[in-house]
Amino acid sequence: MASIPLRHGIFLPPFHPMDENPAACIDRDLELMQWLDRLGFHEAWIGEHHSAGWEIISSPELFIAVAAERTRSLRFGTGVISLPYHNPLMVANRIIQLDHHTRGRVMFGAGPGLLASDALMLGIDPMTQRDRMAEALDVILRLFRGEIVNEKTDWYTLVNARAHIPPYTKPFPEVAVVSAVTPSGGRLAGKYGLSMICVAATNPFGFDALGSNWQIANDIAAENGQVMDPARLRLVGPLHIAETREQAFANVRFGFQRYIDYLNNNQVRFKVPPGQDAAQWFVENKFGVIGTPDDAIEMIERLYAKQGQFGAFLHQAHNWADWEQTKRSYELYARFVMPHFSGDNQARIESYDWCTAHLDELSEKRAGAARAMFDKHEAEQQAKRSGAQTARPQKGKEAF
Repeated sequence: MASIPLRHGIFLPPFHPMDENPAACIDRDLELMQWLDRLGFHEAWIGEHHSAGWEIISSPELFIAVAAERTRSLRFGTGVISLPYHNPLMVANRIIQLDHHTRGRVMFGAGPGLLASDALMLGIDPMTQRDRMAEALDVILRLFRGEIVNEKTDWYTLVNARAHIPPYTKPFPEVAVVSAVTPSGGRLAGKYGLSMICVAATNPFGFDALGSNWQIANDIAAENGQVMDPARLRLVGPLHIAETREQAFANVRFGFQRYIDYLNNNQVRFKVPPGQDAAQWFVENKFGVIGTPDDAIEMIERLYAKQGQFGAFLHQAHNWADWEQTKRSYELYARFVMPHFSGDNQARIESYDWCTAHLDELSEKRAGAARAMFDKHEAEQQAKRSGAQTARPQKGKEAF
């Protein structure tokens, strides 16, 4: 069991095939939030996308506002707002408003924007996105702190700009930046002492970069008088679990190939050899898990061995399996994977093992106690029978 309690959540892009009703897909995403809340998951991060067909939430803030009304304790993060697409004052004000709506259950995740097709529709050169993200993030943090900002760049102008109201969360909501393979996320996290979300932690390339990106963040943090907190480091990975591996692989035949096809359609990520089963190849190359709760535990322990301490594991939410099997996967995770890392069953296990070790002694004491009760009962009955023969009547002439 790690010294930092492990939290559990999801990272929802979302992925939805194009033959389904989009309104029903979004409703199902909201139902998933309620399901996770009931199961005891800790957080959900919601993405922003505007093109490519599958990822159909364009405003994570709107989705979170609805989901927060339907849940009790689940925390929500923007995963992420693509900062180059927005005026930073507008982003700051929307997050602050959402912080008030949710009474502090919102987290602000920021990124440069993943899909080049989104940027091109907005006339943005993808080569500028990381620099623009850094510019916007600096302004948003200043606005969160209540500063007045005057700033002119080649893509926004702010004149005596300030947030209309202060954040509900003091001093402001948790702020996270995404990191995949490049060091840009780690550099920003270190500069400002922010949280990090490693969105490709189980991808072989992202896995290899885990240690170096975290080290970059720590080095930059030290240069800027900041300290990185591993409890605010989140690792993302895809998985689907069932009672058996065979059942899990049968489940994902529903939608796994379409998932691979979509991700390769915007940028080639998975080069499955011709004739090889895509799901088997995916698991064999350690991109994610299709298996049992034990396989999920093994994957997370592998992340610990590579990264060291971290604060949360986030499922990359998907539609590999149908809806009922997807819910079942999350349920099995909550029942068997979460308590493995929390240690919630440790005292129960120790108590059970102690009883096993003292079985003979406990059995003898229980049997002895039972025999004593029988002996006591028989003695009392014998005394009553003896007393009935010798007792003097209390009334009538027989009493004299």
